[in-house]
Amino acid sequence: ANAASGMAVHDDCKLRFLELKAKRTYRSIVFKIEEKQKEVIVEKLGDPEQSYEDFAASLPADECRYAVYDFDFVTAENCQKSRIFFIAWSPDTSRVRSKMIYASSKDRFKRELDGIQVELQATDPTEIGLDVIKSLALARGVCSVQSSIAYAGRLVPCFEWGIHDD
Repeated sequence: ANAASGMAVHDDCKLRFLELKAKRTYRSIVFKIEEKQKEVIVEKLGDPEQSYEDFAASLPADECRYAVYDFDFVTAENCQKSRIFFIAWSPDTSRVRSKMIYASSKDRFKRELDGIQVELQATDPTEIGLDVIKSLALARGVCSVQSSIAYAGRLVPCFEWGIHDD
C-alpha cells in the first residue's frame, strides 16, 4: 500500500494494463478507487474497436477516475504509431475528498503501469477532446508541470505530460 494515501493496487490493474500494452487486447481501461477497500481496481475495459469519443464519453461526469487509452495515429511522415495515454480524470463537480484521494494516489499508481507515454490531467471534457489528444500524440519533447501548450489559438494546460518516442 502507498504510505501517503494508504491505497493498494489490485493485481488485475497491472495484468490488464500489460494485456493492453503487449497484446492490444483492450483499447482502454478505466480504473476506480474503492475507498472502503483502499484499493485501485479495474472498473471498465474498452474493446480494441472502441473509438476515442466512446472512451471519453464513458468517463463519469462527476466522479474521479484514472484511465489508460491506447491511441493510434499517423505521423506527418505517414507512419502508423500509437501512444499509451494515462488520464487523471478529476471533474470540477466531483467531491473534494475524492479529488484529494485520487491526486495523492496518482504517482504511485502510475508507477505500477510501466509503459505510459503521455500523461494528461483533466477536469472537464474539453481538456481530453480528440483534438487535444491528437496534438499531444504528435508533439515532440516534454512539457513540464504547470506549463501550457498553444493549441488552436488558445492555451491548453498540460500539467504533467511527457512524450517519449518508442
